Amino acid sequence: MLDNLKLQRQNKRMSMLPVLAQVTLLMLNRVGSSILFPLHGNVYPMGFYNVTLNIGQPSKPYFLDPDTGSDLTWLQCDAPCVQCTETPHPLYRPSKNLVPCKDPLCKSLHLHGCKCETPEQCEYEVQYADGGSSFGVLVKDAFSFKFINGEQLKPRLALGCGYDQSPGPFPHPFDGVLGLGKGKSSIVSQLSKQGLVQNVIGHCLSLQGGGYLFFGDDLYDSSRVLWTSMSRDHPKHYSPGFAELIFGGKTTGIKKLLTVFDSGSSYTYLNSPAYQALISLVKKELTGKPLREALDDKTLPLCWKGQRPFKSLQDVRKYFKPLALRFTNGGKGKTQFELPPEAYLIISRNGNVCLGILDGTEAGQDVNIIGDISMQDKVVIYNNEKQLIGWMPANCNRLPKSKTTSF
Repeated sequence: MLDNLKLQRQNKRMSMLPVLAQVTLLMLNRVGSSILFPLHGNVYPMGFYNVTLNIGQPSKPYFLDPDTGSDLTWLQCDAPCVQCTETPHPLYRPSKNLVPCKDPLCKSLHLHGCKCETPEQCEYEVQYADGGSSFGVLVKDAFSFKFINGEQLKPRLALGCGYDQSPGPFPHPFDGVLGLGKGKSSIVSQLSKQGLVQNVIGHCLSLQGGGYLFFGDDLYDSSRVLWTSMSRDHPKHYSPGFAELIFGGKTTGIKKLLTVFDSGSSYTYLNSPAYQALISLVKKELTGKPLREALDDKTLPLCWKGQRPFKSLQDVRKYFKPLALRFTNGGKGKTQFELPPEAYLIISRNGNVCLGILDGTEAGQDVNIIGDISMQDKVVIYNNEKQLIGWMPANCNRLPKSKTTSF
């Protein structure tokens, strides 16, 4: 869900380091630098994934929407709340540890300088592309994390206390958003600055529902990952730059698609010209096949029905061609992100097959978005240390244990 906001080196003798730095480095060596979280939810029918984070003193669980399209993590907050949507848990009661206006984290949330009414606190406003928003103040509180070697730590991190929310068009009950973007305010950026994890994020969304999320670089074999560079020209989001659409293994002539990976978006979006061209290709391919348009099914804009209701994607995948997005960013050859039929189709409650690629221009998107539907059954990795985005096929129903674990 795109928003509109925008290790320590260890080559010195330990005895010369400040005590705090020594503690940080010892923690880094001891922790093993990765945190793993189970995910719950699905693309359809729920339309979202969530992760449980334990926050506060005493620690309490909250369901957050993991969003690589935005930076700030925030909770719906009893400060008191002016406008909050339905939440699975009681509203977050903020700590009294306010982040001041002069803090660099506050400045990172304000593109044109801080606009705080009082210097003692940092106000924020996040506006999302779907029309939703959150307004509140920045606070610091304890986050409880269990690292992969069993170590448990409670670092103090900044988050938003959101006391005025406007829901988007398809709201779902959640406690807040887990911002996983590239900015300084993201939780992983803060953990990295404290020396607790590498600034690397990964997720694996299962086609069957659920999956996992991780921080750090200990849970995948880099040599098995297909990597492409993050675009330097579009540094705000996880963008590999421009892509070309491939249909059935053949070029389509649809090029210059500025693309962003966004785990906060359930579906994939193409700009109107590309979307209309894709629709034409799909419909032409379905000519003579036992499918006809299901005009009465409003699950998604374009659905088809068969001679009898479909039970699974396996019933229909033979009628649809695989797609791919071919990235040319970096000038070192071309990297393809493959989209088999199950990465862009769903079976509706009515037993029809629906296209999970939508018209982004119509939805108010100014970029082409790779959403959850197209990232299923892949580990997708955002390596901010090396400015790379990578992916590989995976069994997302099984939690990884280490780099030696076979996906």
